[in-house]
Amino acid sequence: MNYKLPDVPGFPGRGFPGSAPSGASNNGPVVLCILDGVGLGLQDGGDAVYQAHTPTLDRLFAGAMSTQLKAHGTAVGLPSDGDMGNSEVGHNALGAGRIIAQGAKLVAAAFKDGSAFGKTWEWLTQSGTLHLLGLLSDGGVHSHINHLLHILQQADAQGIERVRIHILSDGRDVSARSVLGYIQTLEEALGKINRDYRIASGGGRMNLTMDRYQADWSMVQRGWDTHVLGQGRGFENATQAVETLYAEDPTVNDQYLPAFVIEEGGPEGAQPIGSVQEGDGMLLFNFRGDRALEFSSTAQGQETPVDRGDAPSFRFAGIMQYDGDLKIPARYLIEPPSIDATVGQYLAANGRRSFVVSETQKFGHVTFFFNGNRSGLLDDALEAYVEIPSDVIPFEQAPAMKAQEITQAAIAAIDSGSWDHVRLNIANGDMVGHSGDLAATITAMEVVDSCVAELEAAVVKAGGVLLVTADHGNADDMWMRDKQNQPKMDGDSIQPKTSHTLAPVPFAVVDPHARWTLSETPEPGLANVSATLLLLCGLTPPTDYLPSLLQVRS
Repeated sequence: MNYKLPDVPGFPGRGFPGSAPSGASNNGPVVLCILDGVGLGLQDGGDAVYQAHTPTLDRLFAGAMSTQLKAHGTAVGLPSDGDMGNSEVGHNALGAGRIIAQGAKLVAAAFKDGSAFGKTWEWLTQSGTLHLLGLLSDGGVHSHINHLLHILQQADAQGIERVRIHILSDGRDVSARSVLGYIQTLEEALGKINRDYRIASGGGRMNLTMDRYQADWSMVQRGWDTHVLGQGRGFENATQAVETLYAEDPTVNDQYLPAFVIEEGGPEGAQPIGSVQEGDGMLLFNFRGDRALEFSSTAQGQETPVDRGDAPSFRFAGIMQYDGDLKIPARYLIEPPSIDATVGQYLAANGRRSFVVSETQKFGHVTFFFNGNRSGLLDDALEAYVEIPSDVIPFEQAPAMKAQEITQAAIAAIDSGSWDHVRLNIANGDMVGHSGDLAATITAMEVVDSCVAELEAAVVKAGGVLLVTADHGNADDMWMRDKQNQPKMDGDSIQPKTSHTLAPVPFAVVDPHARWTLSETPEPGLANVSATLLLLCGLTPPTDYLPSLLQVRS
């Protein structure tokens, strides 16, 4: 398939503006290495990036050809600079070259103007019970509790009599053990509604329902059994469930809480209060796509490894469509961001050959999200996408993950001389960082450093250019902190931080022929990388892209 550029204003004839300035060509490929979750932190005992022995990264990040990029908040299209960046919006920005309104901002706008509650909402709430499923927190990465409260208000205002809420505890984008506070907020809101609205089931986001990239379908199976079939350990209410699970395992955090089901009827005749019945409707109120796709595809009846058991037929929708190409889900409340004219599209349209590689956990980020939320190859004659299967174990147990395998695949592509652009994501800083295990994250960063050293050597040998950056922070801060940035204590131990950070991320350039110099770019962010990459590939960046971080050395 040859990709044809869409007709969008701002590009001459919607073809490409032309070749880059004289002296902009390279002998070898332009390599973009994305170190997922590697920010520039406080450089103290909680900063795994700083604590690790990383001579290559230290040299690159302190060199003359390095700077810092904004990777959170308004710089990546989120509502405010208090919003943490994440891998989805980060890769969107890296591939889009512009700041695109994202996630919570889109949802808030659709609630404000009422467009969220249109035909799909009417279809979803025709009869039976309305089930609301999603991540219960204010992390703003996958969901926001305020969105759930707004949906409940709408349901009440429309006279919907029966609602059941299926909660997933976070502990990743917010504090490790914080779900009880969110449950209290939700229960207080339900107490003000004079209808049959109740929490029906729950469990940790990394234990059930929210798998991504088909890494562990058993998570989706547990979610299906819990939310849809009402099968699982029973409790009288969600607070009792969480308090019991905390007491039974003092080490478990909200990410990994076991599944629970709310029951009534006494020990002899206890029945789940919220199993899905024929004709019910279910809305998944997570707005981010990667961890919503598998449950959504199962719920709308597509072929998946999940055993649906005796689940009845029910209506299903997402708050957004999580994959427009695959139509998952087929029905949704709010249109996702439409990102056209991405870096990948321009490279393909102008005959540049791209090799892309990562492991399962981040494969969709360097392909689907980088390409503006599009599945599959843009041009199968010019592109190759390689997915290396991730381990299905807690990442702190194997902090090397698949970094070495990814690196070797990228080096083979560089050495082949067959590719103009090589793009890779090394996932360790984010995935191990999310565990809260400082020692494991330090080890992960040392593995990352060795991989970047090998990558640098290959790029120099090939006469190409290497760009090293990240999509957001995470491993740079493994401690929960007070307002003075001092670590919060839990007895004698520091409370681990498992969420992303607001830290800037590094941007470093390896240019063996010294053709380039940093440009004077005010307040650069991730979206500035797009024009930089196109320029290095011998193409003039589009006029509506944010400016390049590099210019030809005079």
